[in-house]
Amino acid sequence: MHPERILWTRLCCQQLGTKFRRQHGIGHYIVDFYCAEFSLVIELDGDSHYRPEAWEYDKQRDAFMQSRNIRVLRIANNEVINNLDGVLSHIIRLLSPHDTC
Repeated sequence: MHPERILWTRLCCQQLGTKFRRQHGIGHYIVDFYCAEFSLVIELDGDSHYRPEAWEYDKQRDAFMQSRNIRVLRIANNEVINNLDGVLSHIIRLLSPHDTC
C-alpha cells in the first residue's frame, strides 16, 4: 500500500482527536495532510524529495507555511511503512497543546 494511503487510514475520521484534510490547498501549494486546529502540515517525502532541486522547492514551500504560522512535519515514506506507530506517536506529540516545536 502507498505510504500516503497508509497514513491517511490513521488520520481520517478524527482518529487522533482532530480533523485532518488530505491533499489540501494552502496558497498555491497542495499539502499531503493539514490539520487547521493545530496549524500543522504533514508532508510525506519519497525518493524525489532527496534531489537538490527538490530540496530548494521544499525549503521555499516550508518557509511559505511558516510565514503563515503553520508548522511542517516532513516524514520519509519508509518511516510510514516501517515505523507507523513511531510516526503516529510523533504526530500525537505535535498535537499536544503543550508542544512548542
